[in-house]
Amino acid sequence: MKTIFKHVLKLVVVLLLLGTTDSFAQETEKKNYDQGFRLGFGVSGGLPLQDPYNFNLGGDVRIQYDLSTRYSLTFTTGFNNFFVSGDNNDLGYIPVKGGFKAFVLKDKLYLLAEAGAAFAVTNGYNKTSLLLSPGIGYATDKIDISLRYEHYNDFPILNSNDTPGTGLGQIALRIAYGFKL
Repeated sequence: MKTIFKHVLKLVVVLLLLGTTDSFAQETEKKNYDQGFRLGFGVSGGLPLQDPYNFNLGGDVRIQYDLSTRYSLTFTTGFNNFFVSGDNNDLGYIPVKGGFKAFVLKDKLYLLAEAGAAFAVTNGYNKTSLLLSPGIGYATDKIDISLRYEHYNDFPILNSNDTPGTGLGQIALRIAYGFKL
């Protein structure tokens, strides 16, 4: 009887050790997340919050480096245009932003903070503006939809009494298609 008990005890110990080894392998696999790049192409539309602009429309390219399943670094550029009623008053610009993306809910819902510059390129206006852009979004393997606020520190606006000023803000929606490189 003692011999059978010893063999059963040895079998249990061996099975526990194998189970523990298996558990460590799974944890290591999770920690060694496959870091890599993603590329996304997006279109965005925005609603400027100051006069004289009516709406914003543009396209962008974003490269994202995944640090882990929850955190990523981003770099975004493209071309956007603030449309104004009238002749030759539009303001086209090239945004160049770097940012940090943190997934907060089930690796789908994220918060994004970007900062950079907006280079005006149309209608003889050639000023460069600081660009700050916090946002929230939802991403799957292929689709990325985000809502963000953007502030252009040095872009011209019209104050309530039609006097010129600076400091343009907008609410923008971005819809993008992305894939892993």
